[in-house]
Amino acid sequence: MVFSMTGYGRSEKETELQKVLIEMKAVNHRYCDVVLKIPKKMAMFEDRIKKEVKKHVNRGRVEIYMNFEEQKGEDFVVTPNFAVLDQYASALTSIKDRYDISRDFDLNILTRFQDAFSIEYKQIDEDAIWKLVESALQEALSSLIEMRRVEGQKLLDDINGRIHDIKGIIKELEVRAPEIVLLHKAKMKDRVSELLEDNIELDEARLAQEVAYFADKTSITEELVRLDSHLDQLANIFNEKQSIGRKLDFLLQEINREINTIGSKSPDIDISNFVIELKSEFEKIREQIQNIE
Repeated sequence: MVFSMTGYGRSEKETELQKVLIEMKAVNHRYCDVVLKIPKKMAMFEDRIKKEVKKHVNRGRVEIYMNFEEQKGEDFVVTPNFAVLDQYASALTSIKDRYDISRDFDLNILTRFQDAFSIEYKQIDEDAIWKLVESALQEALSSLIEMRRVEGQKLLDDINGRIHDIKGIIKELEVRAPEIVLLHKAKMKDRVSELLEDNIELDEARLAQEVAYFADKTSITEELVRLDSHLDQLANIFNEKQSIGRKLDFLLQEINREINTIGSKSPDIDISNFVIELKSEFEKIREQIQNIE
């Protein structure tokens, strides 16, 4: 099955105490690169999240955004710091007595001082929070993978159509290639006959030798056979279950090499036009394959 490297997934899960929102998007990348943007409080789960994503994603850059909220704010306890407050109250009383200030200080004044309160965070239930995070992560991953699967099938349909078109061009070339030699032989014979005097006989053996040399130099039969074989391999690779992106990259290099060789070996204008068509279809295939996992 073919998967695209692009996709998007989202999930939101909540309990009475916590709520978590996970969004993830994937784009093209040579390797599997998982980037997390999560609250510091969730940093303990970073490795678990990355491992879970890499179980399902072989290539691509996956960016994961997480928002975590405490529903009731019960993860900490606020208590007055009486040791500090006693000293502040004592200091304020001393100031009041020293300067004979009649106005009394009140609660608003005391609570403004630094360290008037102490905040103690409760020990969180890591297993319970991970269960919630994992549930949202799996749902977002499922959405992401499904989008990558649908997009991958569209890419595959397009590529297979272009493979079919290239094979049609190969058949045209297989018909045209032998005609070039015959045409060259006729042109060479006519030209030599024009240059020779009427009483000089044309050396057919020598002509045949030159034509044979030309045929060997311009023959593209081997390249057409290899190109057709590479296209068959290309179509078969898509049936493999594991990641196929790197195999495709290598095979594309071989296909490109054969097309370039065909273009460089043949002097025929019609074949040159066919090569232009081959290159056009090949580049479109290469562009699509860059999106495949």
